[in-house]
Amino acid sequence: MPVDSADDLKAVLDHETIAVVGCSSTPGKAAHDVPNYLLDQGYDVIPVNPFADEIFGKPVPDSLAEVDAEIDVVCIFRPSDEVGKIVDAALERDDVDVIWTQLGIRDDDAADRAENAGRTVVQDRCMRVEHRRLVA
Repeated sequence: MPVDSADDLKAVLDHETIAVVGCSSTPGKAAHDVPNYLLDQGYDVIPVNPFADEIFGKPVPDSLAEVDAEIDVVCIFRPSDEVGKIVDAALERDDVDVIWTQLGIRDDDAADRAENAGRTVVQDRCMRVEHRRLVA
């Protein structure tokens, strides 16, 4: 079952490196403002977006497969019908511990695959909201 308790969410928020799939270069969009907040909180945010070259002054890989750094958490800002492919890409990596889908985004089948592969899953929650509630 996806993580739901405050203690489990707080443990997830202890991770340091977050790859944000669907990160936006447009201020005012949640897919920009949430990762920007996480950067301000000291997280190492890796924006992933095939349609951007640079976000937050960082180069942007097109996909998770192109991320050279170690990833702790994959945060997904894409429609629910795209989550399955992103989860499968995350499962191809040995370094991803957590898959987090943002508020309004969920795919129960993909979540089951990730959990069966030993990954922690958070669905349909905003990382900024949870960070403010539990950590800040």
